[in-house]
Amino acid sequence: MHIYQLGNISDKKEILKTLGVESGGIAIMVKKMELFYFYIKDLKTPAANILKQDALSIGADLAVPGGVITCEKPSYDCILIGTKKHMEILSRKETAQPFGLKQLAAELKQFLARRSFPLQIMAVINANDDSFFEGSRFVAADAIKQIETYIEEGATLIDIGAVSSRPGATKVSEHVELERIKPICDAIQEQKLYEKVTFSIDSFTPSVIEYALKSGFRLINDITGASDNAVIQLAVKYDVKLCIMHMQGIPQTMQKDPVYGNVMLEVDDFFEGRIAKCEALGLSKENIILDVGIGFGKTLEHNLTLLKNLAHFQHFDCEILIGASRKSMIDKIIPSAVEERLPGTLALHLKAVENGASIVRCHDVKAHVQALGVAEALR
Repeated sequence: MHIYQLGNISDKKEILKTLGVESGGIAIMVKKMELFYFYIKDLKTPAANILKQDALSIGADLAVPGGVITCEKPSYDCILIGTKKHMEILSRKETAQPFGLKQLAAELKQFLARRSFPLQIMAVINANDDSFFEGSRFVAADAIKQIETYIEEGATLIDIGAVSSRPGATKVSEHVELERIKPICDAIQEQKLYEKVTFSIDSFTPSVIEYALKSGFRLINDITGASDNAVIQLAVKYDVKLCIMHMQGIPQTMQKDPVYGNVMLEVDDFFEGRIAKCEALGLSKENIILDVGIGFGKTLEHNLTLLKNLAHFQHFDCEILIGASRKSMIDKIIPSAVEERLPGTLALHLKAVENGASIVRCHDVKAHVQALGVAEALR
């Protein structure tokens, strides 16, 4: 007899099937093979004591501070630990309990019902001369050539913008933005390139967005996170997807000492509010994509926290876009110029995909196709 420890198993059903486990057994065992950790903030002390006992009774656990048993404070932060099977049991059991546990049960059910989405690579083209990475700047005919290159390299989405959103970027008028983007939009429409790949318009200006949508674009990438009702209404009118990004502040000021009480909860609250707003205006959740906004009003620690815990946002049941390509957070970890940050970019994006991102926005398509393909084989 020999024994060896298995690494992370992505397709648990497949490995059990290969092993020859009966189909009924597979359904049961898969739920026991995935361990969950849920951070619960401000759980009422009576609820913590009830949940602790209920968790222990089924083989799960609740990590609590020492003062919970003696009820020294009215509420505590806790960590719930257990398998998928444990969470399913608790999501049913706690519906009969008071002190906010009914809400907890509902949220657990929401997490457990999350879907998976096919992985897509989004290439970047900037029709301006001041984006932070020079290699993404293209105009007119050069942009069309680059689009063809990105398609050949394996991009399924191409994001085109005409205004830089880097920290401290100069504001650009609506007229200038439209004049920059029009030649590219016109060429895409004339050559019917939208039949080869999905185009995304990186803008929050309604007139620019509508011009792109009339040219065959099918996605709005809004760094202001659907703050303008007109943008949402355009997504509804043209039946296209809308990417809602979180940003604290505006590009001109966002990196001047960004502060959060809890970045995970604040971004979560933001998404909840904006999704509700979009749905109220008629946009289906099927057409909503979420982006936590790496580098947009966030310190290095905020960015790392969001990436490490990105799976949390899957409970919204929306596609998750990640865009950390060549950003300055890499330089803060390992000093490096923008041109030297491809390895760091790949590390961040591989982790993000592992944690639930399904759209990767990047400057280096060919490298990402290879890295993500190898990572998938390893899983």
